[in-house]
Amino acid sequence: MKITVSLLTAAVVVAAAQPHNHAHGHAHEKRDAVYGSTMVVVPGPTVIAYVLNGSPIPEQDVKNGIADGTLVWASGGQLQEAPSSSAAASTLAPTTAAAPPSSSPAFIRWNHPQASSSSSAPASTSSVYVAPTSSSSHYSAPVSSSYSAPSSSTSSSVYVAPSSAPSSNSGSSFSNSGSGVNSPFPDGTIDCGTFPSQYGAIPVDWMGLGGWTGVQSPGSLSGAGMSNIMTLVKSQCNGENCCTEGSYCSYACPAGYQKSQWPTTQGATGQSVGGIQCRGGKLHLTNAALSSNLCIAGAEAVTVLVQNKLSSNAAVCRTDYPGTEAETVPLDTQPGTISNLTCPDAANYYTWEGGHTSAQYYVNPKGVAVSDACQWGSSANPWGNYAPLNLGVGYSNGAAWLAIFQNLPTTSASLDFTVTITGDNVNGNCRYSNGQYCSGPNYSQCSSTTGCTVSISSGTATYVFSD
Repeated sequence: MKITVSLLTAAVVVAAAQPHNHAHGHAHEKRDAVYGSTMVVVPGPTVIAYVLNGSPIPEQDVKNGIADGTLVWASGGQLQEAPSSSAAASTLAPTTAAAPPSSSPAFIRWNHPQASSSSSAPASTSSVYVAPTSSSSHYSAPVSSSYSAPSSSTSSSVYVAPSSAPSSNSGSSFSNSGSGVNSPFPDGTIDCGTFPSQYGAIPVDWMGLGGWTGVQSPGSLSGAGMSNIMTLVKSQCNGENCCTEGSYCSYACPAGYQKSQWPTTQGATGQSVGGIQCRGGKLHLTNAALSSNLCIAGAEAVTVLVQNKLSSNAAVCRTDYPGTEAETVPLDTQPGTISNLTCPDAANYYTWEGGHTSAQYYVNPKGVAVSDACQWGSSANPWGNYAPLNLGVGYSNGAAWLAIFQNLPTTSASLDFTVTITGDNVNGNCRYSNGQYCSGPNYSQCSSTTGCTVSISSGTATYVFSD
């Protein structure tokens, strides 16, 4: 007899810091990055965990159980906090699925650098969640007639957004598409001062780093990893040659693709480092074993999209990790378009301190230019790292987990439009509207602080932006 398992990705998701004049408190292990002579704390990426009847279990046990048929996935649905006791949690019936306490965030996170020193992170037993076995109605994602599949040379799970120019309300000429995404990178032949836009990388010019989303330089290297990691800022960039000798230079990829390059050796105290490296004046791959291309597609079993039904653009910004972990990887969704949102596959993407990772996206208010949205901001405006809403996206062991949650503790601001996850094969309901995160049958279970999540094992799921 098969055991029904509640297995869910639990996220520890935070934004990276930009230069500050002092160090910030951190409730877990500190991860220091150096900007010039300034020390800041950079928390870590999203980490995937697994739960069986309320207790965490190793990933290898999950793989073995699924392979031999003793474990199966429970249905997706609203998040339920895992019990802190060692007793096994009973399976929830569809009619009894309860909302988690309003004080508990949808995705557990460490303190943001902006959080006050009095803020504390949840106990470690609270960082894993169980999805109740609720069943609910599903929605079909409409497809724009201008939306076309890629040629056979690209992955079947990646779609090409319409090539129309951004409307004037976006305030930016940024394009989500790039050239040469399937062209192998000529390792060690391109000058460090040349941004590799002919090999899929998309220049992010507003960062002032010569197109790079981030430039990091390790000060020293030991058996534990890189220490005294210097992160370049705009004022330190020497004209167009920002990727200097020894530096790791990170980059954005077209919609539906993600960076493939990062070094095996990471930060000595948990910092992430990403990108290709400048050595001997030339750009070199750092993860050729994964791919000789700079950009790779996400999970093949599922397709995740963003549909913009608004009258203006909405910028969606992914945190750049491994790398600076700032929200500098842009997706500028335009009115009436559908764009691909990359869903990392845990089996072949970045691992952080032994754990697999998923992606975190910041959803900005409508009409904010992508050049303002996809970089570090301030509390004066609800965008950048102060954007109201986060999306969590990741695929592991047969299922993708898609979440919508408040950007806590950084901000309690409300997003000015509705976000709904739709799709024929989606398990569970999840919608954000008017400051409320709603799940359950007919979106009847709502909270102003606790987010929601769904799962999908195959097919297409769409984040729909609407008024």
